[in-house]
Amino acid sequence: MAVSQATKPGLEQIGVKGAEWVLTLGFAMTKPLKLRTFKLGEYLRRLWRRWWGVAESAPAQAPGQGPTPPRWVPIRSLSPRHKLRVARHLQALPAADRYLRFGYAATDEQIDRYVQGLNFERDEIFGVFNRRLALVAVAHLAYSVDPQWATCAEFGVSVLPHQRGKGLGAQLFGHAVMHARNQGVNLLFIHALSENVAMLKIARHAGAVVQRDGSESEAYLSLPQATLDSQINGLMQEQMAELDYQLKMQAHQFREWLVMVQEIRQGVRDARHHARGP
Repeated sequence: MAVSQATKPGLEQIGVKGAEWVLTLGFAMTKPLKLRTFKLGEYLRRLWRRWWGVAESAPAQAPGQGPTPPRWVPIRSLSPRHKLRVARHLQALPAADRYLRFGYAATDEQIDRYVQGLNFERDEIFGVFNRRLALVAVAHLAYSVDPQWATCAEFGVSVLPHQRGKGLGAQLFGHAVMHARNQGVNLLFIHALSENVAMLKIARHAGAVVQRDGSESEAYLSLPQATLDSQINGLMQEQMAELDYQLKMQAHQFREWLVMVQEIRQGVRDARHHARGP
């Protein structure tokens, strides 16, 4: 992402000499910053493996050695300031996926209204960010507004097509189940079109009872009560996901800063070329 013109210093503001100083400082800082970021990332990966015994990218196992352990996915709770990113994610879904997610072929305007109506104080919205801070998967855990069903919640999820096959939907579902348990929910409800095979497969695999009624299906999953282990596990996952997000944010800002430095460098070259004349 390019730096905005409102904040990006130009040659007319700092001059050629000032630009040369920025370049000198920038290249002096580049290597140590990359080194620190790499060491911190390695430390976090080792810490995660030590705590949970799950490798960040587990190698494929030979037949007969049991299932491959799931790869840890940083799932972060979203807030109202992420509304624009949620809208961009949903609008990036093709028409068929929008139909499966909402039950109808939602337009961009309908998605905007849906996002603006999200209640972040009552419900939980989770997301998986890529290194460019774009949401590649989003889950919505909606709590019942009916007092008679206060211990019930509904789950919905969407994953971008190029991120399919990585188990993100199942990871988000498991995260939502753990979070719902810790909030006192004892029944998780999924309403999906019967042709939404992927979602229904995730629900069945978790032990949900699926009832089909024509073109629509409903899945019900009874949740056990929260335990100390589930509470600690939820807290640790949230903290690790927040650390992952902050690292991605710093890397994203650093890349933007490098773009600015490169533009200034090109400007210095152009200024020198014009100063020398033809």
